[in-house]
Amino acid sequence: MALAPAPIATDTIWDERDAASPDATASPRPPYSTAAAYWALFVIILATFVTFFEQVVFAMLAERIKANFGLSDSQLGFLAGPASIICYLFVGIPLARLADIFPRKFVLAGGCAALGIITSLGGIAQGFGQFVGTRVFLAAGGSAHAPSSYSLLADAFPPRILTRAFALLQFGFIGGTTLGPVIGGMLIAHAVGWPPTQHGGLTILGWQWLMIWLGLPALFVGLLFLTVKEPPRQAPPAGTIMPPTDASLGRRILTFTGLDAAKAIHAKRRVYYPLFAGLALSAIEVFGLQFWRVPFMIRTYGWSEAQIGAVMGTMTLAASLTGLLLGGIFVEWLAKRHADANVRAAAIFFGCVTICAILAPLMPNGYASLGVASIGAMFGIAGAVPQNAAIQRVAPNAMRGQVTAIYLFMFTFFGAMGSFLVGLVQDYIVGDPSQLWKSLVMTAGVLLPIATLCMIRAIRPYREEVERLAAEASNS
Repeated sequence: MALAPAPIATDTIWDERDAASPDATASPRPPYSTAAAYWALFVIILATFVTFFEQVVFAMLAERIKANFGLSDSQLGFLAGPASIICYLFVGIPLARLADIFPRKFVLAGGCAALGIITSLGGIAQGFGQFVGTRVFLAAGGSAHAPSSYSLLADAFPPRILTRAFALLQFGFIGGTTLGPVIGGMLIAHAVGWPPTQHGGLTILGWQWLMIWLGLPALFVGLLFLTVKEPPRQAPPAGTIMPPTDASLGRRILTFTGLDAAKAIHAKRRVYYPLFAGLALSAIEVFGLQFWRVPFMIRTYGWSEAQIGAVMGTMTLAASLTGLLLGGIFVEWLAKRHADANVRAAAIFFGCVTICAILAPLMPNGYASLGVASIGAMFGIAGAVPQNAAIQRVAPNAMRGQVTAIYLFMFTFFGAMGSFLVGLVQDYIVGDPSQLWKSLVMTAGVLLPIATLCMIRAIRPYREEVERLAAEASNS
């Protein structure tokens, strides 16, 4: 598979041969082997797989949760969305700061362990309020995962193959989103016949046992992170806004809130603001519309979870692998012609995702609908690699964790609000539960075109920033 290097290369991965070279003393980076870099990537891929697998299976349980807890569509959307970001709003960025000052492997290990424990606790929830509580703390456990992972990978891999590392990282997402529907559908079909069980005064429904078991793999991955070798942090470029090293306690607390990262973002607002806005609005499709896909298929076409999982899993797998190949080839081709290849490619793929998201709910049958949605997923995967690499390329190293956390907070927040927004539109505008397709078309048709325009707006300032960083590197 052809995967694109970043448009500009400034350094390489160290190994023992590098340390012995005549120029070794000229580099500020201590030895870090290629094997260590790829082992770290493997464990991160595994953790990403576990995270998305849980999310997909939870989404497939949506109609069961709605029926057993007596929820409205807006309550169901709240459970899937805002409930999962309330805690992230307050602790996500401070936790991401830990990735900037402590070994990232320990931050990742703790986050995975918390994710496993809280997921299992969701399986013993006895009502809507308790379920909301577990989803709130679930986000807290996973809020430092992406910032810590991206920061670690950006130091483990050089810019010339960083895009390739982020491409391989997508296999965690692909595995979770393709095996989730298939395995989740089969497990739900099997568990639906289980009678409720009583344990210590708690009533545990059949499908809740699935959530209890889903927490165990995350605990195992948390232990694997302890075997990862922490890569050395790269020195920041000249002129980078840095957190103060001799600040008072109060000032250090402000740093944990993201103050310095926000200043760095604002200083390069022409680059960051449109990128952030485009990602935030695109999350409407990634999280919001995807959560409602299973309820949409059940209500519109009368499919079961097992049938949806079998078809959607196969289509998503093919689309995701094709998307990785397409994205790599296309970005590599663009990189030969444009310094802004990452953002330019993301803008083009955003436009394709928009068209598919609007058309999918309008298809005459379930196979056609899932087929169009899978094509959209293909373009989404193709655009995710250059999109993530673009931010890591220009983010200040000393605050990369928090800059990434703010970037991903926009993605998480709007994605979560997307599922809630669809529920609100469904309850208060459409009204008829069987007409869920109208709510999906409305939200996609209004918000995703704006996301595409934001990404187009980011192309020029991103190109100028990449060229500036390349000039600094060549002069140093």
